[in-house]
Amino acid sequence: MAPKRCSRVVLVPCPFQGHISPMLQLGTILHNRGFSITIVHTQLNSPKPSNHPDFDFQFIPEGLSKQEIASFNVVDVILALNERCRIPLQECLIQRESREDITCIIYDDLMYFSEEVANHLNIPSIVLRTSSAASLLSRLAILQLKDEGYIPFPDAMSQDQVPGFPTLRFKDLPICNFGTPENFYQLLAHMCDIKTSSAVIWNTMDCLEESLLVEQQLKQFPIPIFTIGPMHKFAPACSSSLLKEDSSCIEWLDKQDPNSVLYISLGSMASTNEKELAEMAWGLANSKQPFLWVIRPGSIHGSEWIESLPEGFMETVGERGCIVKWAPQREVLAHPSVGGFWTHCGWNSTLETISEGVPMICRPCFADQMVTARFVSHVWRIGLQLENELERNEIERVVRRLMVEEEGEEIRKRAEDLKESVECCFKKGGSSYNSLSKLVEFMLS
Repeated sequence: MAPKRCSRVVLVPCPFQGHISPMLQLGTILHNRGFSITIVHTQLNSPKPSNHPDFDFQFIPEGLSKQEIASFNVVDVILALNERCRIPLQECLIQRESREDITCIIYDDLMYFSEEVANHLNIPSIVLRTSSAASLLSRLAILQLKDEGYIPFPDAMSQDQVPGFPTLRFKDLPICNFGTPENFYQLLAHMCDIKTSSAVIWNTMDCLEESLLVEQQLKQFPIPIFTIGPMHKFAPACSSSLLKEDSSCIEWLDKQDPNSVLYISLGSMASTNEKELAEMAWGLANSKQPFLWVIRPGSIHGSEWIESLPEGFMETVGERGCIVKWAPQREVLAHPSVGGFWTHCGWNSTLETISEGVPMICRPCFADQMVTARFVSHVWRIGLQLENELERNEIERVVRRLMVEEEGEEIRKRAEDLKESVECCFKKGGSSYNSLSKLVEFMLS
């Protein structure tokens, strides 16, 4: 049964690129299935309503100072958002002419204040988890290890396996160095607690994480879980980039041989220093492989853009390299000339890469990226991980291992096989397709 258009869903995204994208994809998916969509969003990193003309956008003040935003202390910023956005969200929903048409509030698990507002207004709420099931289990492991006195763990334990989670080593746990440890543990506890929400939507697939999802449900209160990943495949036209995409790189890719190009992008938040940049640059140059490199303006400490690239680098690589400020990533990954992706292992990037059967070089930066990198390289075995300090000879070796050596061919074959499994999930009759149908029925009930 399709919902009437008056069935309205209120979506509350977290104002960071990796969280905005899946929430807007979910909005597109639900709108295509008959729901009316309201996005309640902070002024910080606000999405462009013109990109989503079918949605109703309501902006609320988040009360963050320029200093707080510029601090890059993500933990404290998120705690502040939860403290300061509750009343604005409540007032925003109370001011609506009719609250009776709201079917439910779906909120990012980092925006947990929304659940309190939903309870106050007697509206059902659903959690959207924008990261992997492995990531949530690693957070639960951190809280348990803290209670058992393991944390902070000594450096000597960094290579040891995590008790109860043998896939991960202590060094893979997403322990955050921003702000105080107390604030980090407070945020973790809130994120892991589903409180009184009636269901969880997950941007993942059974073919990737079925056993982990079962384990998670055993560890937490068993409410319905709807795995509807990869969501970008259900909403292929949905664009939610906060940065302007440079499509000129597609023309450059058109001139390259199949599977020959290494695509490099470290996401929307990671930054690097001049020394690491030089090692990356010469490692890429010495590998002799064509590359498309995304260097975000401001992502190199002390530089506006690429003026810190080492002298002679551009002349050495010539036409073999293409550098842009931001790329249309999904289009790039689907391009036949792209044969590998050097990635920070953000969950959205990982799902987009898996969906196109592209093997990876993993260089995680923070948070759950370390967990994802471990699963990419050691569980699904569709990539290689750069673990140590960046060094040009090691970079050259890893690039060549992935792009031209027999080992890379074996990894590419596994990546292609996994792509086929993922396609089975989101096509009609697949696990994600069926889960989405059940979600719509659940929301209407």
